[in-house]
Amino acid sequence: MGQQEKVSTSLAGAVSEGISASLAAVDAELDRRYPGDPGTRQPVHTVYVPGNLFDAGTVRSWGDQALAALDEHAPDAASLAAVLGLSDDLAEDVYGRVRAKLEREPIEDLRVDFEDGYGGDDEDRDAARAARLVSEAYANGTAAPYTGIRMKCMEAAVRDRGIRTTDVFLTGLLEHGGLPEGLVLTLPKVTYPEQVTAFVRLLEAFEEAHGLDAGRLGFEIQIETSQAILAADGTAAVARMIGAAEGRATGLHYGTFDYSACLGVSAAHQASDHPAADHAKAIMQVAAAGTGVRVSDGSTNVLPVGSTAQVHEAWRLHYGLTRRALARAYYQGWDMHPGHIPTRYAAVFAFYREGFEAAAKRLSAYANHAGGDVMDEPATAKALSSYLLRGIDCGALDTAEVDALTGMTRAALDRFAAPRRGDLTASAE
Repeated sequence: MGQQEKVSTSLAGAVSEGISASLAAVDAELDRRYPGDPGTRQPVHTVYVPGNLFDAGTVRSWGDQALAALDEHAPDAASLAAVLGLSDDLAEDVYGRVRAKLEREPIEDLRVDFEDGYGGDDEDRDAARAARLVSEAYANGTAAPYTGIRMKCMEAAVRDRGIRTTDVFLTGLLEHGGLPEGLVLTLPKVTYPEQVTAFVRLLEAFEEAHGLDAGRLGFEIQIETSQAILAADGTAAVARMIGAAEGRATGLHYGTFDYSACLGVSAAHQASDHPAADHAKAIMQVAAAGTGVRVSDGSTNVLPVGSTAQVHEAWRLHYGLTRRALARAYYQGWDMHPGHIPTRYAAVFAFYREGFEAAAKRLSAYANHAGGDVMDEPATAKALSSYLLRGIDCGALDTAEVDALTGMTRAALDRFAAPRRGDLTASAE
């Protein structure tokens, strides 16, 4: 046994203690502002249905319409692969998973819309009806995993109406059995952080009135104005909005068309891949990083309707935009029509199936210290496990096949994906 190396130091322990004391407030601030991803499922899309049109059959109807679109315009794997450019080794698997998804869970996130899409003449009635139908859907197992409303914004002209609709809807949920775990609220057209704070005060008042746990109600912030990205003083207003939500913000949703119009982009060029859209989403992404707030892309307004040639053209556009967003780490978007759902899932499933084997092997090599042709760091292991978990959650990957290639249980993947701050060295079970 060799001689132990002598270790010498020059500084007294008080130096380290003093530095730690000087940074205690920063440590606390880091923990408060940047808790990391919550580790919960993020839906791959959000579907908006006008509050006056929403009914008990909405989710199933969208799935049936999407299946009918496949039957008419891509009745088998080869035909869909030809439209979207899917490789031969992916075509059958992706097509089968898309059809199964449309039959089992056609909508992952549903928002009953009382803002731009609302066309009713009795908003109180429609909000109360929505609460009853949502409660019944969760009770009988037909609800989308995530469901809620988009109320009107906090601007003066519609503020009272938005507050009242929120109250009617939430009160109705409590009357019909309670707040579902998948409840989501979306606050649109936010321009100033103070509007976010005002919505927080509204939710606090509701929680207090009903004896709910403080913080039970969270919400998404919809980014649809230039002022939400860059404030008058030159700061990133969206970052301040996250702080103004006081821990209640769950997402930032990009509004493609309102935001584009706000900047003067002509109607023909309003799209989620426009440079103005990329700039806004990049700011949103950086502002949200590490906070636990997730970013969602917008939508396309090119609908897959008409002749088969027209549907195929719209499908290629939607598929391409969805794949582009996924590559940029925007794992959620909006879908405006039942015909968008087949290409949403085709794009998502192809994205995870294509990279599955490589990601699983890299994570396994990292966890087992086996080396390989890529030298991964702890942060990359976190990204790899998050990728696999997202694939499992949406149905692109099966738990068994991930287990077989990684040798990890779901719990082990979760530990890699959401380690404690400063501890990215989780190990597999």
